[in-house]
Amino acid sequence: MENLLLAFGLTLLAGLATGVGSLIAFFAKTTNTKFLSLALGFSAGVMIYVSMVEIFFKAQDSLVDAMGNEAGQWTTVGAFFGGMLVIALIDKFIPKSGNPHEVKKVEDMAKRDTAVKDPDLLKMGTFTALAIAIHNFPEGIATFTAALNDPALGLAIAAAIAIHNIPEGIAVSVPVYYATGDKKKAFKLSFLSGLSEPVGAILAYLLLMPFLNDMMFGILFAGVAGIMVFISLDELLPASRRYGEAHLSIYGVVAGMAVMALSLLLFI
Repeated sequence: MENLLLAFGLTLLAGLATGVGSLIAFFAKTTNTKFLSLALGFSAGVMIYVSMVEIFFKAQDSLVDAMGNEAGQWTTVGAFFGGMLVIALIDKFIPKSGNPHEVKKVEDMAKRDTAVKDPDLLKMGTFTALAIAIHNFPEGIATFTAALNDPALGLAIAAAIAIHNIPEGIAVSVPVYYATGDKKKAFKLSFLSGLSEPVGAILAYLLLMPFLNDMMFGILFAGVAGIMVFISLDELLPASRRYGEAHLSIYGVVAGMAVMALSLLLFI
């Protein structure tokens, strides 16, 4: 029960980081591109390392125990790439106008004073919020599943996902505020898009927990590893480099991997 509550709590905190991004957009005067580049790279490093070194092999151990060596290994690999396929399909069907990975800066808020209200921008911000909500759903399942199995591992994943949710909150708030001049509306959309993560956790609990045995756990965990690697390569690293700090992005990746490796050795 303690692990269950912790898993829900970590998933909720990771999701609410989009609201933090929204607040930054309202109160910061300029975008700290160096920090965001480094932080997004760090998040990618954490997620790639923990997926390939820890989660994948935990999934494989469970599946080998449940199905035997050959079938277990094949199923692990299939579930890993299946997770990638799921998140790739989600990306494919999201309208390009709602791309949550388009870089937005808080300086763009200043343009609101000289702009007329633009319904297209409001539509873009709404689509972005929807896109982020859809993306956050499998991330919520990933955080919840990891934390339920291993709280320390879940904490690391929740922190990495929270970091990358901050610029997503900015991506929702800037166009919505620019179009409407309404900070409350911009914050609400950003906040609600992050709540899809705990919703994903609740559905994972209701739908999967009754069937959670070694085989189901292994398939789910391998899929989570695939989802996180895909998100890192397709979203975090490109977004990190688009903030104009290419070297900091890679330094962040290496630092994230090093911190995750150290935590695995010391705590997990």
